[in-house]
Amino acid sequence: MVIGTFLLLVGAGVAAGLAGSMAGLASLFSYPALLAAGIPATAANVTNTVAMTFSSLGSTAGSRPELTGQGPAVRRFALLAVLGGATGAGLLLVTPDGLFVQIVPFLVAAASLALLLQPMIKSAMVTASSHRTSPGVIAGIVAVSVYGGYFGAAAGVLMLALLLVALPVSLLQGNALKNVLLGLANGIAAVGFAVFGPVEWWAVLPLAAGLLVGGWTGPLLARRLPGSALRIAIAVAGMVLAVRLGLQAF
Repeated sequence: MVIGTFLLLVGAGVAAGLAGSMAGLASLFSYPALLAAGIPATAANVTNTVAMTFSSLGSTAGSRPELTGQGPAVRRFALLAVLGGATGAGLLLVTPDGLFVQIVPFLVAAASLALLLQPMIKSAMVTASSHRTSPGVIAGIVAVSVYGGYFGAAAGVLMLALLLVALPVSLLQGNALKNVLLGLANGIAAVGFAVFGPVEWWAVLPLAAGLLVGGWTGPLLARRLPGSALRIAIAVAGMVLAVRLGLQAF
């Protein structure tokens, strides 16, 4: 691995860790970097998921103040996240590589749109919260975890919105809990990919190092910085990436 590729993956990992822990869109930085390093689409996604476990570790460590007293919520939803992540990983492993290349632009575009409309999504879900049922919230958490195990971009946006509706938590507390639950979904998917998937291990180390730093730093910055500008910038970049990937796929 040349030094340029190494630095590209480290830098992308830091950016992905920051974006993932604060805005829920880590894969919009890490996945394209793996493609730029010459890794095929499915292998890039699998490698990205394995490396992303370090972002989860970093963001969880950086969110310890916000996680205080949230043990019951973690225990309540942890198994759902694990089951969903395992299901998503299984779906990815049976998806043909050519089909996945064609699906990814739409996933990235949908993720970017979800991030751009994040305030509206939260508002709509809070407005409807008086009509929600516990099975509906459970189904939503499972569905987001499945998506997280399959690809994951903007899974954090959707999970955070669900948690803010389902639980009496602040934005920072919900963000911390989101990092834990998606970390579990991502972690179980990573185990499956490590055993059965085409992981490019040479790329995991530099990307994971950046993700660990970015994931740990993100919650610290989230306490101090307004997130709207970052959210919009990442969403616009994601739309541009979706168009580029679409042109390459079709």
